[in-house]
Amino acid sequence: MPKSFSEGLDEEIIKVCLKISKRGEGALIIVTDNQSLKYKPLVEQTVPSFNILKNPKLLESLALMDGAVIMNKKGDMIAYGVKIHANKVLKNFGTRHSAGLSASIHKDTVSFILSEEDRKIRVLKEGKIIMQIDTLEKGIEKKVSEISHILEGVGVGTIGTIGAGIIATSVGFAGITFIPGVIVFGGAYYLMKKLKEREGR
Repeated sequence: MPKSFSEGLDEEIIKVCLKISKRGEGALIIVTDNQSLKYKPLVEQTVPSFNILKNPKLLESLALMDGAVIMNKKGDMIAYGVKIHANKVLKNFGTRHSAGLSASIHKDTVSFILSEEDRKIRVLKEGKIIMQIDTLEKGIEKKVSEISHILEGVGVGTIGTIGAGIIATSVGFAGITFIPGVIVFGGAYYLMKKLKEREGR
């Protein structure tokens, strides 16, 4: 995650995503401070803004509605039940993935896409899949802190600068597995080096 994210925000989002995905339900959660992201509310915005770190259960409820939930990097909810203006298509995936891809192209924006079909969570940044989490992997809930640690490493500049060519946008893409059920794409070798350096401190 970018360093400007509030502490613990990525872990809380992953926990909520795991709960939703394990039930076989889909969702789209977008984290951004970018004002240029275009979206249209599908429902009346009657829920007052709140910080998801203080009320993750409400995030879970709102994420289950049609459309996306948008929050800023502090974890404050901006909108829910919104249609994202999609101008990109993620090959072999549906409209939720295309909306998440289109949103992730905006600077400093991360999309968490939950697929009800295969029960996987895909994290996109800069128009690329940077991580995939298989929620059916046994014991994955106990690995949230480790997943967050890896995601922080991916978010600080390894993607798009080193090894971005290994990212693919189809089901048969190749990546590297650090934790069973979690695949990291792009800059994976560099990221592994950075993680080992951090552990050695």
